[in-house]
Amino acid sequence: MPLPHASRQYPVTLPNGTEHPGTVFLNQAIDHPCIEAGDYSYASDFDAPTDWAARLAPFLFPFSRERLVIGKFCQFAHGVRFITSSANHAMDGVTCYPFPVFDPKKLLEYQPDTRDTVIGNDVWIGYGALILPGARIGDGAIIGAGSVVRGTIPPYGIATGNPAEVRKFRFPPDVIERLLALEWWNWPAEQIERAEDALISGDVDTLERIAH
Repeated sequence: MPLPHASRQYPVTLPNGTEHPGTVFLNQAIDHPCIEAGDYSYASDFDAPTDWAARLAPFLFPFSRERLVIGKFCQFAHGVRFITSSANHAMDGVTCYPFPVFDPKKLLEYQPDTRDTVIGNDVWIGYGALILPGARIGDGAIIGAGSVVRGTIPPYGIATGNPAEVRKFRFPPDVIERLLALEWWNWPAEQIERAEDALISGDVDTLERIAH
């Protein structure tokens, strides 16, 4: 089956032929200097916003000093939020109150936390999950609904809870190593289309043959 073209903003076509406005390819729907999203990564929302950047990362401003980096083929369910570093308060003083943000002369210089938030490729983040500042989620990981993620989630880990913990891995270590070596998400669209059945069924042997 052909992939929807990576340049489409609304990649889901309903049976009546209309485009579904509640699902967007992020790099077509978002124009934000601090957000980078790879091809085919999408977000879905029951109440489609006019500003997808503000909906997903409400504390990431154009003048923020951190970035939200999202790989290819990611899938974000309704209610996913990235609480990026600009939301953090300084904690090394007597108070956490952010006095400088109320002074226009200091506002742009004051950001106690500047860590990037980095999401790998083919990451599925479930309904209502919160991704906290500086989180790093590896390729192929799954984040369960309602989870709160801080720190690092390794590739192909399945993490749930608050704080999110890796409960298990999707594949044995040797298979994970093979998948990471394949980097199928970087293949040309035509090659990925040929590999669709193998990707869905988990046929790593066939994927390796298609890769070569």
